[in-house]
Amino acid sequence: QLQLVESGGGLVQAGGSLRLSCVVSGGTFSNYDMGWFRQASGKEREFVAAINWKGGSTYYPDSMKGRFTISRDNAKSAVYLQMNSLKPEDTAVYYCAAALRSIAPVMRSHPSQYGYWGQGTQVTVSS
Repeated sequence: QLQLVESGGGLVQAGGSLRLSCVVSGGTFSNYDMGWFRQASGKEREFVAAINWKGGSTYYPDSMKGRFTISRDNAKSAVYLQMNSLKPEDTAVYYCAAALRSIAPVMRSHPSQYGYWGQGTQVTVSS
């Protein structure tokens, strides 16, 4: 059974940075495309970033470009989200997700493509 465990969330001031980690176990990590999503209280789940199985292709919505960076280390079975220049509107629970490869690039922002999810880690950005 595939398991995903996020860590690295916390409280940070606006303009600061955080690095989230997601460690995957119970399967062959390189078999999965990976994504990050977030959900603020009372709002819809929002796509944050995605990375293909090998790590050579990344995807971001316009609101994340230039501030957030997704990466993966297949040797460590881990995916990361580096978040810089954080804003209060970035406050949310951040979820790591996995999908058996390969997702069509145009579909990588769709939660329905991901069959496995972590429990989430809270990120709070104060003003």
